[in-house]
Amino acid sequence: MTAFEKAKKAAEALENKKAENIEVLDVSKQTSLGDYFIIASCSSTVQVRACADEVEDVLDKEGIPVSHKEGYSTGSWILMDYGDVIVHVMQQEMREFYGIERLWDDAGTTLKAAREKDEN
Repeated sequence: MTAFEKAKKAAEALENKKAENIEVLDVSKQTSLGDYFIIASCSSTVQVRACADEVEDVLDKEGIPVSHKEGYSTGSWILMDYGDVIVHVMQQEMREFYGIERLWDDAGTTLKAAREKDEN
């Protein structure tokens, strides 16, 4: 599975659990940390954990285990490392405070653009 396909599956899993403002950023030209960063907002710690669990379940079924996960115990910001795809699931307040999207202003792909790319 390509990094793009993995990112798309993770974003769909987040949508299934009603995460909001899901951004899929192509950071492959800006960093060696990964090819895609996914950032999603949730309204509570319960929803943050449910979204992270859903991403992990969906990708596990594809034979892609999470290599590293941080923040699950607090549930305000969970980071999931899949090597070429990094997933950030955060409470809305945390997302606004840290503004990590601003760090990647030059990143190319949003979820909408990723869908358009997939359809072509």
